[in-house]
Amino acid sequence: MLSQKYSEDVLKDILIPRDDWRPFPTALMRYAWDALPDAVRQAQIARGEDRLNFEWPGVPAVRFLDYARNGNRSRYESLSFGRRTALSDLVLAECVEGKGRFLDDITNGIWCICEESFWGVPAHIGVQKAGSGLPDTAEPIVDLFAAETSELLAWTVYLLGAQLDAVSPLIVPRIAREMQYRILTPLLEREDFGWMGYSGARVNNWNPWIVSNWLTSTLLMETDEARRVASVFKAMQTVDHFIDPYPKDGGCDEGPGYWGRAGASLYDCLEWLYSATGGAIDVYDEPLVQNIGKFIYRVQIADRYFINFADASPVVMPAFAVAYGYGKRIGDDAMVALGAWAAKQQGAAEKGISESFGSMGRALPALFSLNEILDADAAPPLPRDVFLDEIEVFVARDQGGSADGFFVGAKGGHNAESHNHNDIGHVVVYLDGKPVLVDAGVETYTAKTFSSTRYDIWTMQSQYHTLPTVNGQMQIPGRVYSEAGIDYHYDIAARDVSYAASEADATFTLDLAQAYPPEAQIDSWMRTVVLHRGEGVTIADQYALKAVMGDVVMNVLTACGVEDCGDGTIALSEVALADGRMSGAGRLYYEADVFDVAVEDIAIEDARLKTVWGDLLRRITLTIKNPELQGGWTIRVTR
Repeated sequence: MLSQKYSEDVLKDILIPRDDWRPFPTALMRYAWDALPDAVRQAQIARGEDRLNFEWPGVPAVRFLDYARNGNRSRYESLSFGRRTALSDLVLAECVEGKGRFLDDITNGIWCICEESFWGVPAHIGVQKAGSGLPDTAEPIVDLFAAETSELLAWTVYLLGAQLDAVSPLIVPRIAREMQYRILTPLLEREDFGWMGYSGARVNNWNPWIVSNWLTSTLLMETDEARRVASVFKAMQTVDHFIDPYPKDGGCDEGPGYWGRAGASLYDCLEWLYSATGGAIDVYDEPLVQNIGKFIYRVQIADRYFINFADASPVVMPAFAVAYGYGKRIGDDAMVALGAWAAKQQGAAEKGISESFGSMGRALPALFSLNEILDADAAPPLPRDVFLDEIEVFVARDQGGSADGFFVGAKGGHNAESHNHNDIGHVVVYLDGKPVLVDAGVETYTAKTFSSTRYDIWTMQSQYHTLPTVNGQMQIPGRVYSEAGIDYHYDIAARDVSYAASEADATFTLDLAQAYPPEAQIDSWMRTVVLHRGEGVTIADQYALKAVMGDVVMNVLTACGVEDCGDGTIALSEVALADGRMSGAGRLYYEADVFDVAVEDIAIEDARLKTVWGDLLRRITLTIKNPELQGGWTIRVTR
């Protein structure tokens, strides 16, 4: 899309020279910083004041080795990310205040980060020839957080270069030297980083996330204009590997939480290209680019709840300036309104801007568009019906623009999606904007999360989704099933997917059979999910088996309290979750003569999941009493 439309020769003519590119005011341009809202200025200064005399945490080798030794990612990342967040807070505070009060602490932060052996995190070091363990400083590699670090330092030089020169003329050259060795030269010379996509394999959010930081670092810091053009063009080619195979419906199969660094990072890339060429590079009229943006509001459930298939969390708050700016570029008023709504939800008018990792490339556009965003009409769009036919995600609610009533989301797809869970056919149901049938999400990442034992983790398994377990078999991961010595294979994917919507209802149908291994003995398993507007949701399964060799169970995962009334009715009661949120409440109807019912309390011990669900989720298991070769059931969720 980009590199074929704009050749390297064209880019050479339209790229604004480094010394002339001024995307935002520097700290010396006091009129712009002084014009920020007073409350925002005070909030940013207060964040910086909290970092004065900051004790920059050490990043010892043994903490780096945690990942190789025991799979723990968090201990090192908290130290590394803490450094970067502190530096970002200090830089913004100095830019806002402009008195030099924060410069010594900024200098300390820069020096600490420049002295790190690796700017990324231990979980990503394994692509080095030396493998996992300590970083080999002789082979610089570029992961997500090395690229983010480069971007933060590049903006620091752009915003405060003159002031840093006054502290010491050696600071900016040190940053430039480190960045060239660690980031700019490897990215220009190498094509073997998997996230780049030159091998032909499908890439994920790593690609636009890193490219957005690569572009910023190159545009701001590369002083050789020929190398600058070559690097920008290669970055364009690289992000094309993300754009070109992307589902035409714009669907992010990694989930809306990951959209923030997939589709949203694509927007970052496109914005830097648009800005650095004076608007000459502009692909915002492309239908694919527009659909990639619209995805984020098409899968919003209510308030902070979004459909969270794959490793995404159900609680998401989109970066407001990204949603707003993306919506403006593609001419989508609904997306613009989502961005304005998100700004108000985050209290940006009072709290200012806080990026958890110190992503200055997100903070600066937010600060300098804040007045405009706060004046815009603000409302979550909440479309009534959505069907993304390529990633096979279905969304329906009682009435568009409102969280009142029932919401249902379901998915087809396959079990080799990025950040995959074995969840073909999974269903979530919310009532009045509160969770009833849910997707648990994902625990804190460890080495196991992305290992060969990933599917030993309960949140990844189909039996902890609202899905059947058949002849004792759960769904299996992968794209194609095959086995040595067996002359057949099949796609581990939904079949015969269909969708229809009317004023009265919305229906999603698919065959789940191929999501299961041969041992499940399934000929067909047709699932039909129907929203009866104003009444409730039905999930109807009709199946044909080759043999009955074990239990056939319908699993239902819920955030509610559960009481089986013994007459085919389960009362789903409101319970407290995290952050003062409450679950929904309703009734689940099942065929009492068909099923034996059991309820399992799932204690939440992981800190990441606790922030969403609190201490407990519950799994209802409906086990067929006398399974036959052909049969079916229907469960209903109502008020």
